[in-house]
This record gives sequence, structure tokens and C-alpha cells, in this order.
Amino acid sequence: MSHSFDEISQQLKRRHRKSARLKWVSMGALGLAGLFLLLFFADMLNKGLPAFQQAYVNTEINYTEEAASDARQAIADDLVPIVSRTEIRSIPLQMRNNEDLLGTSEQRWLLANGEVDQYLKGNRNSLSEEERAAVDARVEAGQVELAFNSTFFTEGDSKTSESAGILAAVVGTIMTMIVTLAISFPIGVMTAVYLEEFAPDNRFTQAIEININNLAAIPSILFGLLGLAIFINFFGVPRSSPLAGGMTLALMTLPVIIISTRAALRSVPDSIRHAAFGVGCSRWQVVRDHVLPLAMPGIMTGSIIGLAQAMGETAPLIIVGMVAFIPDVGASFTEAATVMPAQIFTWAGEPEAAFVEKTAGGILVLLAVLISLNAFAVLLRKKFERRW
Repeated sequence: MSHSFDEISQQLKRRHRKSARLKWVSMGALGLAGLFLLLFFADMLNKGLPAFQQAYVNTEINYTEEAASDARQAIADDLVPIVSRTEIRSIPLQMRNNEDLLGTSEQRWLLANGEVDQYLKGNRNSLSEEERAAVDARVEAGQVELAFNSTFFTEGDSKTSESAGILAAVVGTIMTMIVTLAISFPIGVMTAVYLEEFAPDNRFTQAIEININNLAAIPSILFGLLGLAIFINFFGVPRSSPLAGGMTLALMTLPVIIISTRAALRSVPDSIRHAAFGVGCSRWQVVRDHVLPLAMPGIMTGSIIGLAQAMGETAPLIIVGMVAFIPDVGASFTEAATVMPAQIFTWAGEPEAAFVEKTAGGILVLLAVLISLNAFAVLLRKKFERRW
């Protein structure tokens, strides 16, 4: 008897040791994942925060007749290599738009070029020794400084790194998400309601359910090929437009919304349905007035998370052409546009070192939007739970 007791005791000890090992391995994996996440954020902050600062040069602009034909005549000769080409090219345009400027002068802060900006930030640059000496002299005189980079948030893309901004990509993302939400949310919710509340349990509906689950797991680039073949080549939707991108992302988001909505509908107790049937409600009245309101927190949470996932997608939008160079904000859903992930992808391929921090800065903006959307989903869920 004592021998059996010893065996049982040894087995229990082995089980406890295995449980302890599993616990420490799990905690180690969680800590390792957290460490990688912290390193990722630290790297992005280190590379991206400098993008929110830009070098500016304080100089006198002379609006002369010579400057109207050769803008370099409007500023001092030693500032021509320092000031951004975009700022210099804009001087004749300003004179054409305002004839009263002719013969006047003004003191103004202008964008410095990308090499000066990188030099002031201590990064690799191609300035000559003479140009560095000129910049240092201007810095000592208080005529060159790093300030908040408002251009990054108020301008579209540009071939010059100092003038490149993310505004056109942000507007394009918003327009694309509007199309995605307008298509995927009503169709996804109605499909889930039909499958969960009205459809008979037969082989046809089972095949639909299997295909929906499979669609949620296929690579996103295949949805881009599907959008290119159907929406652009067959229906003639304008390429690179928010309409084409939104419809393509709607295809990708539909399975996520359908699955999350069905899960939310299943979480509603059957007693709610039985009570509604007991007072004479029809099936549609039960779903509309009782089941949907109680399932709405889960539906909204799943939909917002699905849209946040779609917002971060790049592959399907590359296929439908939303990686075009877009310097201006689009005014229509059918005009060419780009989105934040595609803009980040474009900047990552630029050879200039200044675009590295632009890429990291764009990632920080995108992460902030995605985290905000997920936080909004959590708050919305809690609000609906308190309400119902």
C-alpha cells in the first residue's frame, strides 16, 4: 500500500513540475513578445520623431522683375544651395497670384533643403564643407533652426523630402474607408443575420459558412487580384481611386464582419427570443427589436477591428494601383488617390536618407490611428453594454 502511495506521490510531483515549467515557459514567451514590442516602438520613435521637426531658413525675399523669371534672384546667393527648391519655385507663382508684391520685400522663414535638415539632425548628408560652414554661420546668427514640421501634416507627397507630407494619404485613407464601411457593414450584418436567424440548416448554408471561414483566411493580395479583375477590368471602376480601393477592401472585410456578427448573435440568450415569441412577435420583430440591439456591442467591435485591419493593408491596394504619386488632395471618390500604408511603402523605397524618417513618421501616424480605432471599439462596446 505504501508503494502505491509513493508512486502516486511521485506522479503528482512530476505533474506539478511540468505545470511549473509550462507556467514559466508561457511567462517567458509573453515577456519576450513584450520585449520585442517595446524594441519595435522604441525603434520607431527613435527614427520617426525627427520627422516631426524640419529645418527652416530665415531670409529676405525680394520680389523683383528678375525674380519673376529666375526665382534664385529673390534671395541671397549663398542661400540658394540651402533653401528648398520647392520654396524657390513657388516665388514666381506667388508674384503671379499677387501683383502687389512686385517691387517689395519681406523677411520670411523658408524650408531648408533635405540635406541641411539631415545635417542639423546629425544624420548622414552630402553637404560640402563650404555649405556646412554657411549653415553653421546661419545657425549662430539665429537664421537657421529646427521647428515643428507642419508641412508633414498639411501637404501631399513630393519628390523633395523636405516638402513631402502625408495629408493626401490621410484623406485618401478616409475616403477609402468610407467606401469600405458603406459596402461591407450592411452586407456583412445582413448576411450574418440571415445565416444565423433565418437560414435553414442544410448543405447549402453549410457550404456558405465553410466558404466564408475560408475567405477570412486567404492572403489579402488575392482580394486585390479579385478587385482588379472584377471592379476595374469588368465594371470599369477608375484605377487608383478610393472607390476601387474601398470596394476591394470591402471584399476582404466582409468575412471578418460576418463571422464577428454571427458570434455576437449567438451570444444573445435564447430566452430573449422565446420571450419575444411568447408575446406574439414575428421572427423579424424578434431579431430587429430584441436580438440585434443586444448583439450590437459585439457587432460594432468586430466591424471596427475589421476596418482597422483593412486600413493597414497594402498588398490589395498595390494591385489596384493606389501607390501613385499624389501631390494634391483628391476631391472625388473616382480620382486617383493613395492611402497611408501605400504612402509609407513608397517612401521606404526612396533612396534619400531623409525619407527614412518620413517612413518611420508615417508609421507612427498609422499606428496612432489604428490604436485609436481599437480603443474606440473597446469604449463603444462598454457604452452599449451599459445601455442594454
